[in-house]
Amino acid sequence: MESLYGTWPWYVSGFLIGGVMLALLYFGKTFGMSSNLRTMCTMLGAGKTSEFFKFDWKTQRWNLTVVLGAMIGGYIAVNFLSDPAQMVQINPKTVTELQAMHIDAPEGKLLPDTLTSKKALQSPKILGILLLGGLLVGFGTRYAGGCTSGHAITGLSNLQLPSLIAVIGFFIGGLVMSWLLLPLFFN
Repeated sequence: MESLYGTWPWYVSGFLIGGVMLALLYFGKTFGMSSNLRTMCTMLGAGKTSEFFKFDWKTQRWNLTVVLGAMIGGYIAVNFLSDPAQMVQINPKTVTELQAMHIDAPEGKLLPDTLTSKKALQSPKILGILLLGGLLVGFGTRYAGGCTSGHAITGLSNLQLPSLIAVIGFFIGGLVMSWLLLPLFFN
């Protein structure tokens, strides 16, 4: 039972992801989280104003259950299967670099209070960064034809060149954000 607590090794989680991919391929489905936003918008009537949202959303119900399962699984993992001593362990050098930018290390949480606390969300600078980041992620996901999970897991496993290009772009974008923009915003 103790093997359920903490972070699972790559060979266990990788094997499970591969198993899910094989099952999806067998049933003729593709994995990706961002497509669920389109499905939810269609369910709420967005097809009345845009051709992009005019499709039979009921064929995507299975994918909505994946999102629901991810949310429930995440809740169970954090609240019942996590060892507080093993929560978010960040490299000490990273902690030092974050502190130099006045960003606190998340202690036992996934995100730092500097970006997510009630006080932080009252700051126009932080709110602007989060809103701009959300818009860019949404635009980028649509422009790239999918999200990181869809391209990196489904696209690469199907040997799709556009997914390889998208994953390289995601990686470069992460490097640019980490090394250039984040210090610019917080120094």
